[in-house]
Amino acid sequence: MSQEENFEGNIIQNYDFTNELCSWHFNCCDAYVVGQTSGEPIRVTAKSGSSYAVVTNRTETWHGLEQDLSDRVSPGCIYLVSACVRVGRCSGASCSVQATLRLENNSTTDYVFIGRIEASEEKWEQLEGEFVLNTKPDRVVLYFEGPPPGVDLLIDSVLAIPSSHKQLEASLVPKLEKNIIEDHNFVGTTSSVTTTAGESILKNPRFDDGLKNWSGRGCKIFLRGSEGDETIHPYKGKRVFACTGDRCHTWNGIEQEITEQVQRKLAYEMTCVVRLCEASSDSDVQATLWVQYPSGREDYISIAKERASSVEWTRLRGKFLINGRPSRVVIFLEGPPSGTDFLIARFKVKRAKKLQSLRPHALERVVFGENIIKNSSLEDELFGWHVMGSCTLRLCHGSPMLLPHLAKDSLGHHLRLSGRYILATDRSQNWMGPAQTITGRVLPHTTYQVSAWVRVGPVSSGPQDVNVALCVGGSRWVNGGRIQVNDSQWHEIAGSFRLETSAEVAVFLQGPAPGVDLMVAGLNIFAVDRVSRFAFLQRQTDMVRKRDVVVSLQGGANQHMWVKVRQVKNSFPFGACLSRSALDNEDLVDFFLENFNWAVFANELKWAHTEPERGAQNYDDADEMLAFCERHGIPARAHCLFWEVEETLPVWVRSLSQPDLSAAVRDRVDSLLAKYRGRFRHLDVNNEMLHGSFFKDRLGGPAAWAHMFDLAHKADPSLALFVNDYNVEDGNDPASSPEAYARHVVELQENGAQVGGVGIQCHIDSPVGPTIAAALDRLGELGLPVWLTEVDVAAAEEHVRAEDLEVVLREAYAHPAVGGIMLWGFWETAVWRENSHLVNAEGEVNAAGQRLLDLKKEWMTVVEGAADADGEFRFRGFHGSYVIEVDGTTHSFDVDHGDSPLTVEISL
Repeated sequence: MSQEENFEGNIIQNYDFTNELCSWHFNCCDAYVVGQTSGEPIRVTAKSGSSYAVVTNRTETWHGLEQDLSDRVSPGCIYLVSACVRVGRCSGASCSVQATLRLENNSTTDYVFIGRIEASEEKWEQLEGEFVLNTKPDRVVLYFEGPPPGVDLLIDSVLAIPSSHKQLEASLVPKLEKNIIEDHNFVGTTSSVTTTAGESILKNPRFDDGLKNWSGRGCKIFLRGSEGDETIHPYKGKRVFACTGDRCHTWNGIEQEITEQVQRKLAYEMTCVVRLCEASSDSDVQATLWVQYPSGREDYISIAKERASSVEWTRLRGKFLINGRPSRVVIFLEGPPSGTDFLIARFKVKRAKKLQSLRPHALERVVFGENIIKNSSLEDELFGWHVMGSCTLRLCHGSPMLLPHLAKDSLGHHLRLSGRYILATDRSQNWMGPAQTITGRVLPHTTYQVSAWVRVGPVSSGPQDVNVALCVGGSRWVNGGRIQVNDSQWHEIAGSFRLETSAEVAVFLQGPAPGVDLMVAGLNIFAVDRVSRFAFLQRQTDMVRKRDVVVSLQGGANQHMWVKVRQVKNSFPFGACLSRSALDNEDLVDFFLENFNWAVFANELKWAHTEPERGAQNYDDADEMLAFCERHGIPARAHCLFWEVEETLPVWVRSLSQPDLSAAVRDRVDSLLAKYRGRFRHLDVNNEMLHGSFFKDRLGGPAAWAHMFDLAHKADPSLALFVNDYNVEDGNDPASSPEAYARHVVELQENGAQVGGVGIQCHIDSPVGPTIAAALDRLGELGLPVWLTEVDVAAAEEHVRAEDLEVVLREAYAHPAVGGIMLWGFWETAVWRENSHLVNAEGEVNAAGQRLLDLKKEWMTVVEGAADADGEFRFRGFHGSYVIEVDGTTHSFDVDHGDSPLTVEISL
């Protein structure tokens, strides 16, 4: 039977390899077909029942099999892709197999991720995904890649079908009852393979056996069907679901004990499909793990949280890891308010897949030092510009003649503008303004910096937002920079963005209230040249973090003696966030102790953790963590005494009257700081005062904040008292711009607060070095130590994450105002933001983690050479502890901060 008869609409030619490798090409490797038509013995049962392709002699992960689809794809159509894959010669390990689309346009090439799956020698796996093209490239190639070099890739039954067709159902590809392996290249013996790999460790995950193995957590559970109930639509054909009933608390839900099924220090993935019952307001549904230890200690580990509704099904997906040796483990769903019930279609937990690292994205085509905005200076009037919305654009004169400050390093300090600007009037919506299409000028995986002059017309309604935004693919909005202005002066707006795929892109200016005029001049968008910036920062680091040292050899024949100098410790504070449960994981602890010299606690000192109910104080977790730090000689930051954002506070605190709240504040200071007096180095007094106002509104304005500092200082004068806030360094949040943050600190000081340090959280995406440096410059003017207190960068691709992390770390380490850097976690499942980890859950260092290790190695001094005729050996080294070896003896010394050379005398 022909391919067309089997799978109508499939655009893959020779999809089951019955015509050998016709229409297929192998990329930098070899391939052959095994099956009836080739005369080769079938060593592995083909998924299609006849033939399959084997890709071999692979020397790179991207070597694989490909097919040109150029004349068979149409823009705007969604194509569903499916292929049966397997690997060989992999020594029993599983390997990632990926389907990718290569888009070629003249001299440019883009790559689109389609799907990825873990495959093994034991059985066929079905790789699935989809793609859509916004425009038609010159050439479209589908290819398969992924396993490590030397591992064979097996492929069968490749489908790519427009989504309007229904042929891409799992039933079209027969499932094998057995997977027989008969070749020594794969296993070595003939055997029948039965495996539970990939199966859910939860019993009865789809409720096919009713509610067997499930129970209600403080509530009832029962089965409910959609048959005859128009308020519930089926989920993928499934019509019977588990349902909660009589929920009296947010923690009520459905649960299953998995004590016997889970192993410590192994990563698990959870997926769950839920929806609220009819006529319910949208609310969060959360998957949580309850872990109890033999000592009686309990942990509640949040796995995933999503906003659910009563009109559609919502998928929760998350990952968890158990660090310690528990006596009981229960997984459950919770979250909606009391009285709101929810349905569960399925609830699965599987061993987490190990995704193989892909090669870094090539950036050869990126042009640096070039503005991608056409007619930016408006010398060709409004050519290239169009209006977003129904407002009016006019060309005017009188804008700044110089480039915005943050664009000068990349585009030229002496480049002058024309003095012309675009005026947008008759704006009836805040999103209306000037726009320009930049499709084809923005390359994926490249960080772009945004800089412009902006101004608003006369206003009487208070401060106005101005935003550089991007419309991507006609439906997605990306923030490229944001500022708040409250006058009619010109202001610099700065920001950044990065797109992961090629798409239609338009950039536009928006933000002020309807009726307020918007003006823009000198809009610049340009690729960030990180390589050149890093070279500058290395020179800056050499000046800021090093000192000249003269080793003077005293006594004996000291001329021309060979000297070896090795740094054993860098004294710069480089720390990370820890949680109590993390201390149970020996591998995590070893990585922390080897690579960090400061600590901060994630939640264990927060008010909601230490006193969830009034008077029920519990510092057990903090006690254990602080004892751990002191045992290993690691200084610690106390985070945090108060938190100005209302929803972060204990429920009982939020309901207090003004007198009771004042008393509770004093009690909080007394209980925490008296207990730990002299044991912490820093204290975040009131977290995120730029983004919250709970205590300020209830206790007397900014003077209440200063009073908190006064109470903390009196309770423990040894503490450096910090402010701590977020979005300070990225140019995208007017509430916490560097200038706003500096004014905030000055106001605190004017009210009597003894501010001892400025904390920048630095949860950042697409970081731009000059923007970070400008923020550090402004805050450094306060004369206080500036710490990056909660650093993380999030990117799904670990190589991109590595580049982003290097930007942040180099900028901070090279800046003289920075006194320390703290990462907000580093271990997967123990980080706050998804895709921000440096080490995966089972201890493997990824590309971002390796970049950290490489930087720390770079920032250690190792030198050797001969002393001169005066018995002196000179070098310039990083601050820290050293060991010197000369004439068979070893000596220790420290290099501290100082402008003049340090002389170290060594007696021989």
